[in-house]
Amino acid sequence: MQRLNFILSSRMERFIIAVIIINAITLGLETSPQMMDSYGPFLVLADRLALAIFTLEIILKILCMKVDYFRNPWNIFDFLIVGISYVPASGGLSVLRSLRVLRVLLLVSALPRLRIIVRSLIISLPSIASISLLMCLIYYVAAVVATKIFGAAFPEWFGTIPHSLFTLFQIMTLESWAMGIVRPVSQQFPYAYMFFVPFVLVSSFVILNIFIAVIINAMTEAREQIVKQMNPDGQNASLLEQTIPSVSQKQRRALQRRRPILAGTRHAKARRIRAGA
Repeated sequence: MQRLNFILSSRMERFIIAVIIINAITLGLETSPQMMDSYGPFLVLADRLALAIFTLEIILKILCMKVDYFRNPWNIFDFLIVGISYVPASGGLSVLRSLRVLRVLLLVSALPRLRIIVRSLIISLPSIASISLLMCLIYYVAAVVATKIFGAAFPEWFGTIPHSLFTLFQIMTLESWAMGIVRPVSQQFPYAYMFFVPFVLVSSFVILNIFIAVIINAMTEAREQIVKQMNPDGQNASLLEQTIPSVSQKQRRALQRRRPILAGTRHAKARRIRAGA
């Protein structure tokens, strides 16, 4: 089985990335009637060839890694995405056939940087859920207030709680909120700005910026964890394996050879400093 280790090499990873990009382009070209009329057979052949390459990659990885293949969540993700492409194109499952475009998402598992971003989003989910709950409370309170104050005069916008929630969501997106909603309301309620301006500041700037801050903080933590795993002490290397499972064996050996060199350089500098003292 050692002959199959090439499937885990960095060259094979770059080849798979190239195939994913080419397959993404061909899937997009298949949506054009003119391209299908001119190059239809070639595009279909390229799509089937890409699917065969992805399938062969999975088979070789399973033969090489055996049960360990399914212990990696990214491998399971690849397995499911490729498996969707084999859904029959006829009958009630024909709609699922269009999901073969999800093969483009294989690029996420192939690029370590994208995996870091996805991992950061997963880490930030608990914080995002808490912020979302806070945002829902703010929306509900604002919808009740808006319905009671503006509902009678503007029933199409604030006649009911659902209408108010939808209108407030439009205001939050800053889509025609001033000329389309706030100014007409202000003609009958001169002090309406005292309600809408704070709502826009809280919903559009404060809450959304908190969302961004949480995600950026999670990305920073993920990167710091990876850097710690690549320190010369070599402790807790398992986290690096989980975060960037596609690091080739050649790169790991190069990193291991570099560690004693770095350690020797630091010891030599320390001896020179002591000798000079």
